[in-house]
Amino acid sequence: MKIETDFGKYVTLFFTQYLVGERGVSPHTLRSYSDTFNLFYDFMSLVRSVPAHKVRLKDVTHQTIKDFLFWLEKEKNNLVSTRNIRLAAIKSFSCFMQYYDTMHVGQWQAILAIKQKKIDRDAFLYLTTEGMALLLSQIPTDTRDGRRHLAILAFLYDSGARASELVNLKPSDIFFEIPAHATLFGKGRKRRIVPLQDKLCAIVKKYMEDWDLDTADTSNRPLFMNKNGRKLTTTGLAYIISLYASPARVLRPDLIPGKLSPHSFRHSKAMHLLQSGVNIIYVRDILGHVSMKTTEIYARADSKQKREALENAYQDLIPKASTDGVWESDQELKKWLRSLGR
Repeated sequence: MKIETDFGKYVTLFFTQYLVGERGVSPHTLRSYSDTFNLFYDFMSLVRSVPAHKVRLKDVTHQTIKDFLFWLEKEKNNLVSTRNIRLAAIKSFSCFMQYYDTMHVGQWQAILAIKQKKIDRDAFLYLTTEGMALLLSQIPTDTRDGRRHLAILAFLYDSGARASELVNLKPSDIFFEIPAHATLFGKGRKRRIVPLQDKLCAIVKKYMEDWDLDTADTSNRPLFMNKNGRKLTTTGLAYIISLYASPARVLRPDLIPGKLSPHSFRHSKAMHLLQSGVNIIYVRDILGHVSMKTTEIYARADSKQKREALENAYQDLIPKASTDGVWESDQELKKWLRSLGR
């Protein structure tokens, strides 16, 4: 078999031998990389008219990757930060291929030379407290699905969790005894504890009762699920946000930006904490930032600091809980990639 027809084979080796076997990457990294290659296959099929099982190594050129990155931003509406994450995955594969495809090392080095796009670190989308309250108030609490959506979005905001942290939560990670808290597992499997306010606890408890997640038998199941009872995905989380952002935007377009993401909830929580006078060290710990420089972005974004105390951060934003050979076909390739790290 000629090496230039072996793209699917080497993608498989990259995931199974290199990422898992040699580097031992986290499940989160594995999922992120698999999503990147699924998107690349979509690009090759939709834009280049090359189905996944016919993509060859020689097709993966410097220009192809640049076009792929442009497509991610313009057609898939990816943020620059997301575009850079996809590029990092492609670069990791290119680095791996330098050792397997030595006859074409220049091809892979050309991809490695593609620069990360500069991010305006002080520019990000977040909601004001009024905007967050408006969005959450759109969620009905008189239906089982509505209470599920409220639990998901209220938890996303109040905990400051990353999307990947939220979808990987289990009922056993939630502790309702005083002081109530949740255990999150972030980047690099780092563990952190975040406090949960009483109102959120009531919402999550009701949701767990609705979905029979409050028993010992279900303690290790996914905490947040889709309407079919399967584990919620980050894509599903983004969809739920869009369901309620749209009607809220109609009511007050000045309060609801046009491109909200799960990370916008995290940005919003950080800004609201700082605006309420919470020490930036505490904000760093709640968000799980390794570097203080990351947290300082929020301090630079808004100068209205020094209000009374931590309690002022927990305004009445959340409604009360209601009392009621895997590379031989497109589908096989993509199904296998989606399974990685899940």
